[in-house]
Amino acid sequence: MSMIGIVPAAFVLISLFEVWVKRETVEKHMGEKSIIRGFLWAIVLASTIIGGLYVSFPIAGVLYKKGAKASVVFTFLFASTICRIPMTVFEANFLGIKFTMIRFLISLPLVIVSSIILGRIAEKSGVMDKMAD
Repeated sequence: MSMIGIVPAAFVLISLFEVWVKRETVEKHMGEKSIIRGFLWAIVLASTIIGGLYVSFPIAGVLYKKGAKASVVFTFLFASTICRIPMTVFEANFLGIKFTMIRFLISLPLVIVSSIILGRIAEKSGVMDKMAD
């Protein structure tokens, strides 16, 4: 019931993202030639997500269709579960800023490494192309 207020607005914003953001922009910042910049953009975009994976999965699909490489899409999905700003503020308030910084310093490199590995496996197996259709 709590998602009823978030999901419709999120889908409108996702639709606007799909229409307004050009494929060339996504390819430039998150595509094959983006190297580390794509991962940073994915983490920044993921930190702003409200609504959890209900919102993250459709955005990830749009990113992949617009030319983001698979590893960056996986980074976006993984980071959207651990880097959201509201969750981070809540965590820092109750567990301390030191704990939050340590968690980020440990989890973000692991997210990127696992995304690269999973992205290579998904691209070799052709799973991503099947999902994009």
